[in-house]
Amino acid sequence: MHPTLSHPLRAACAALLALPPMTAQDQPGYTDTPQLPGQPWRVHDAERPRPPAVDPGPAPAPAPVPADAVVLFDGTSLDAFQRQGGGEARWTLIPADAPRAGAMEVARGGGSIETKQPFGDCQLHVEWRAPAPPHGDSQGRGNSGVFLMGRYEVQVLDSYENPTYADGQAAAIYGQKPPDVNACRPPGEWQSYDIFFTAPRFADGELVSSAYLTVVHNGVLVQNHVALLGSTAHRTLPSYTPHPPQGPIVLQDHGDPVRFRNIWVRPLPAPPAQ
Repeated sequence: MHPTLSHPLRAACAALLALPPMTAQDQPGYTDTPQLPGQPWRVHDAERPRPPAVDPGPAPAPAPVPADAVVLFDGTSLDAFQRQGGGEARWTLIPADAPRAGAMEVARGGGSIETKQPFGDCQLHVEWRAPAPPHGDSQGRGNSGVFLMGRYEVQVLDSYENPTYADGQAAAIYGQKPPDVNACRPPGEWQSYDIFFTAPRFADGELVSSAYLTVVHNGVLVQNHVALLGSTAHRTLPSYTPHPPQGPIVLQDHGDPVRFRNIWVRPLPAPPAQ
């Protein structure tokens, strides 16, 4: 015989049973993906702890451009970009006399865009803005991405009070490593990435050294010289495929009207041989 529950406990249990079941929206992520090598977590693991939120302070004016930088976007022209794979870049250029001037916006059906010039080791500065008011949740809210060499993604996402799987939030190395902290500003405010990238090295079709990424999000160091496991992948393990020493910088069209401004890159000399 089961003991009879007291009236308050019966009421509490009834209330719990009446709650809707937890959904992917409550705990975004997966439980059936491969385990990342050398880690206790799966790719996009629903149980992986989310980084703590850190207030980075108010958004400053656009960052100054170093004299030796290659300016990719100054708010006046998309000439440095093309549609990924070729063709004219068809994102929306925000007119210079409009609010939040000097920006470009992901256009519906515009597709991802890439730089016409390829880059290898580099310092990349990108400023971006998630739509306001926000729409959607998890990966469906302010989603885009910055791909080095067209392969290695630093995630762009509105991660302000927007739970998602840890390795898919803003400033994550997508599918591989979450940022150390969540330094997102609210949607509608400008965010900045300063990305320091070391390209992988190949010899005779074999990987000699991994790619490395350092990411500063809104002035906060969130990825510190992290070795990449390979090219970005969704729900599968990243891996390396030999490729040329330089490749395009890609801005992703994920279906959300994310804006970008003040994009520049400084090609860096190769590190000395060991």
